[in-house]
Amino acid sequence: MVKVSVKYTGDLHCDATHGPSQSKIFTDAPTDNKGRGQAFSPTDLVATALATCMTTTMGIKAQELGVDLRGMTVSVQKEMSNDAPRRIVALPNEIHIPLPPDSPHRKVLEQTALNCPVHKSLPPEINRPTKFFWEG
Repeated sequence: MVKVSVKYTGDLHCDATHGPSQSKIFTDAPTDNKGRGQAFSPTDLVATALATCMTTTMGIKAQELGVDLRGMTVSVQKEMSNDAPRRIVALPNEIHIPLPPDSPHRKVLEQTALNCPVHKSLPPEINRPTKFFWEG
């Protein structure tokens, strides 16, 4: 179990502290929802969680396989609903992998990304198309 503590500091800003490490992140409401967009918004963190989870789980699998994924990049785009209630409707993402297209580990690494804990925790209503680019 991991505890995260959040303090509201006013002006739609929050400070969040990760219990085990005491590292901190800050949030602000986005400019399209009454904020100034000075930091990640809460929904930006959902997109970030998806991208970093896919990256991390692929990294774990790559270590097990003896493969180096250093330099891999993941980009995710957060798309919000136009109707109420306000919500994330899509998180399209691209994964650029520094391995050749004919890598024998291609299938297992792609499946690892698509089965990361965040991917599996998001509701099916959130569209998450993933494009893999094998660039080694």
